[in-house]
Amino acid sequence: MTPKQRLITALDKGIPDRLPATTHHVFDPWLKQYMGGITRDAFFEALGLDAIRWVIPVLPDTSRGEFFADNEGQTDFLEIKRIVSDSWRIFEHRTPNENGEIVNISIETPKGSLHAVLQEAPLTTWVIEPLLKEKTDIELFQAYQSWPICDVEEVDHQYEEFGQKGIIRGFIIPSELYGQPGCWQDFCCLRGTVKAILDTFDDPQWVHQCLSVLLERKLHYVQSLAGAKYDLIELGGGDASTTVISPDIFRQFVAPYDSQLIEACHAQNQRVVYHTCGGMMPILEDIAAMNPDAMETFTPPDIGGDVDLASAKKRIGDKVCMIGGFDQVHYLSGVEDSVTRKEVQRCFNEAGEGGGYILCPSDHFFDAEPELLAAFANEASKCTYS
Repeated sequence: MTPKQRLITALDKGIPDRLPATTHHVFDPWLKQYMGGITRDAFFEALGLDAIRWVIPVLPDTSRGEFFADNEGQTDFLEIKRIVSDSWRIFEHRTPNENGEIVNISIETPKGSLHAVLQEAPLTTWVIEPLLKEKTDIELFQAYQSWPICDVEEVDHQYEEFGQKGIIRGFIIPSELYGQPGCWQDFCCLRGTVKAILDTFDDPQWVHQCLSVLLERKLHYVQSLAGAKYDLIELGGGDASTTVISPDIFRQFVAPYDSQLIEACHAQNQRVVYHTCGGMMPILEDIAAMNPDAMETFTPPDIGGDVDLASAKKRIGDKVCMIGGFDQVHYLSGVEDSVTRKEVQRCFNEAGEGGGYILCPSDHFFDAEPELLAAFANEASKCTYS
């Protein structure tokens, strides 16, 4: 099979010619440090991995008077082009510090301003000061936020260009500046995770209002996916894991909203992977009941998750494709390649039976050794189905 055929077969819960092996996002600083700055496409080819090309092209909804900010030059932390209007203007000021840059952001609207502070470091970005400080701030989002739509033509161009090398993957648009595909996760980025959790007890009605506002924008984007030749769309995020929230909060404030997005994606003939980096075991069936096509990341206990891969396979392996389960911290650096290969075999033995499984690190890596990634890919190529 070609890499694309292999990954698609597994996503459709079928049995490919051998175990597919890929990885999540690959960061440019890692490529520069370890691979001489080659492209992401070249990275997959060089190491023998089944390739993923992330493609997130957006367009402004001109019917709403929107346009690209700063002649299309401004992007958010996920490199999505920033979209504004006369009623939703974004300004930023950058100040170097010991970690990288402090980014002060203001959003100006006719009825008030929103302010946030991000820390940008070489490997990642995080929120220091969230946008939603007052409960009335969500009303500015509801009235004036931008409504990006998918650039279907560009997605389809990338699809044709990439061909059989691998799959084209995207995600549901997050909130302005810094966010996540899932509604709850987006809310946590805008409000702060601790405050968001407390809000579910103190003012659940307001939380539902916020989630509804975020859902409406995401549904608008999903509806624009008609005809886009994505192979997989990502939803979810770590703030919906049970190492962050309880199963009850998941059932009340996560599943009712994200399940609508999955249904809307399916209406546009798009496959969906639900991304949960963290604890999953208490909510495995809850996630599967939302009807995604695939679930990730199946993070092992030694790196902050709780997943028993064999148990997860028994519980939901007949319902979804499983992606992940490999400990990238302990088996992609500082060990002999025989140790890495043994861990690949463990993952295959526990989750590979009957197909519908893609071997993948359980999230990003920052210090992986290329030689061990090559061993990871090579050992997967030896994992065949009888």
